[in-house]
Amino acid sequence: MERDPERDRLSGRMARFAKVGVGLSGAAATFGANALFGSGDIDQRNARALKEALGRLKGPLMKVAQMFATVPDLLPPEFAAELTELQTNAPAMSGAFVRRRMAAELGPDWAARFTDFDLKPAAAASLGQVHRATALDGRPLAVKLQYPDMQSAVESDLGQLRTLLTMGRQLFGAIDTREIAVEISERIREELDYDHEAKAMALYGAFFANRPDIAIPAPDWALSTGRLLTMDWLEGRGLAAFTGADQASRNHLARILFEAWWTPFIQLGVIHGDPHLGNYAFAGDADRLNLLDFGCVRVFPPAFVGGVVKLHRAMIDGDRAGEMDAYRAWGFKGLTDDVADILGIWARFIYGPLIDDRVRTVADGVAPGHYGRREAFQVKQALVAKGPVTIPREFVFMDRAAIGLGAAFLHLAAEQNWRKLFEASLEGFSEAALAARQAAALGAVGLA
Repeated sequence: MERDPERDRLSGRMARFAKVGVGLSGAAATFGANALFGSGDIDQRNARALKEALGRLKGPLMKVAQMFATVPDLLPPEFAAELTELQTNAPAMSGAFVRRRMAAELGPDWAARFTDFDLKPAAAASLGQVHRATALDGRPLAVKLQYPDMQSAVESDLGQLRTLLTMGRQLFGAIDTREIAVEISERIREELDYDHEAKAMALYGAFFANRPDIAIPAPDWALSTGRLLTMDWLEGRGLAAFTGADQASRNHLARILFEAWWTPFIQLGVIHGDPHLGNYAFAGDADRLNLLDFGCVRVFPPAFVGGVVKLHRAMIDGDRAGEMDAYRAWGFKGLTDDVADILGIWARFIYGPLIDDRVRTVADGVAPGHYGRREAFQVKQALVAKGPVTIPREFVFMDRAAIGLGAAFLHLAAEQNWRKLFEASLEGFSEAALAARQAAALGAVGLA
């Protein structure tokens, strides 16, 4: 009897819903017991219970938790510290399971399409794992294979997202998270579409084609599907390998990172939205940046990018009306002077290095793990009296990625004139020119 794919998807979603519900219910029960019998370390024990529940689930809900953990002061410190550990806790698929998954994507003769294929993953994450392989022509390859049933898991987990948001009574305070939830849902659905990721990778590859110091893996279209992405394997060392390098070398790395992130945003209106330090690797003697993982590439309307440029100029000029216009361009609605002042606390933190015309670190005297936390706490407390404020959806990944990039600069203890670097990326900028370039570039890779 032929299987009904719609029934399979429904069954998968129902099974996932039950599994997630049991996991979160168990965590909620622990929360209640801790409140009844606990002592002064309740937050720590609650955070550990939530991490353990999510760590057993794997998949998108775990990824959402990872995202929340990177946003300053969105979670209490105990929760952020525990959930950050989820980055490395994803279990891998067995070799037999990998064979079945590869056959499902490339057919029963899939192994004959590679010279060799390592069934043991080189890396495992929340939505899939990466294997090393060799092409028939000898090229080293990275093969990103999605875990089974992730489509069902996504739809079930996103339905449970509101449960996760309401479990911690202190988590969000005066911030209206409705747009945040919508944005995260859309981006996670995109991350499941490996064809979309391959196109985003090609977009960045074309943009940096003339930059020998920035490398983007090229997708192998013949060995890829919507749930399997095969690309060049790029050798390199992670950021942590260079924290002990001399100051000039660390400054050089920071400059390349800055240009690899900001230039596509200003020139094409796109960002690499995953700030995980594992997505940056350096080849050779750190003379080339390998930019990895294009599952979370966010495309912005030209008006949003124009708002970023407008705010930069307004803050330099002390132009209050220009600042208000920039916030409106980002999508903040119903702005009052009080709320604009509160937003200014955060803007002056993020933009501080970009308006200060001197060589400096990105945040003098701040440790990487605390980057943005003091300012986020001030904003959160101020909004309790003046809010709530709805965070525009376009702002979510822009903000998250900027924080991740800043943390990378702090890990390097890099010193730059950040304003000069930023202004170099603005040469010839206009919203009209950006709109034309964006349309052409997206169209060329099939993302329009």
